[in-house]
Amino acid sequence: MSDSSIDSSKRTWLIASGCAGAVGGVATAVPFVSSFQPSEKAKAAGAAVEVDISSLKPGEKITTEWRGKPIWIMRRTPEQLADLPKLDGQLADPKSERTAYPTPEYAKNETRSIKPEVLVVIGICTHLGCSPIDKLSSGPQPSLPDDWKGGFLCPCHGSTFDLAGRVFKNKPAPDNLEVPAHMYLSDTKLLIGEDKKA
Repeated sequence: MSDSSIDSSKRTWLIASGCAGAVGGVATAVPFVSSFQPSEKAKAAGAAVEVDISSLKPGEKITTEWRGKPIWIMRRTPEQLADLPKLDGQLADPKSERTAYPTPEYAKNETRSIKPEVLVVIGICTHLGCSPIDKLSSGPQPSLPDDWKGGFLCPCHGSTFDLAGRVFKNKPAPDNLEVPAHMYLSDTKLLIGEDKKA
């Protein structure tokens, strides 16, 4: 056996063991680097959620989830928007002035929204945390007044909310439905859980 064959076999072993070490290093680094990503638990604790509302038609509502809570997003019709001011006298807090569930400044208006036609609220009753049901169509219905203009009914104790999430007077719910922090990323994309541009 010549010296050159020994050197070439050593070289082969060195290259092979170096490659194995590199593969092992990468395999170790991948979980370490991915540990910097927020976990599912962290995301559930508060990471903002992006929602595409491009297919949401007038009169329709979708539900998404943020921090384990149902987020209702509804595109109101011009008729539904026109009815909102007519209800002020029947509401407990028509201007969203109560502070138990503070309303963001951009939602302290008649429609409780950034864009009048798009409502974004947390779908949890402010009484005992039940989930109200949709009663979006107007007119007489069981458990609702004959002049009902559309909104939400909490079937547990009878609290009613209009299509801006405002609670009616003399109902068990003490406050309007909560408006979460949110902002528009574009005309058709909402970010729920964050309202400050970086």
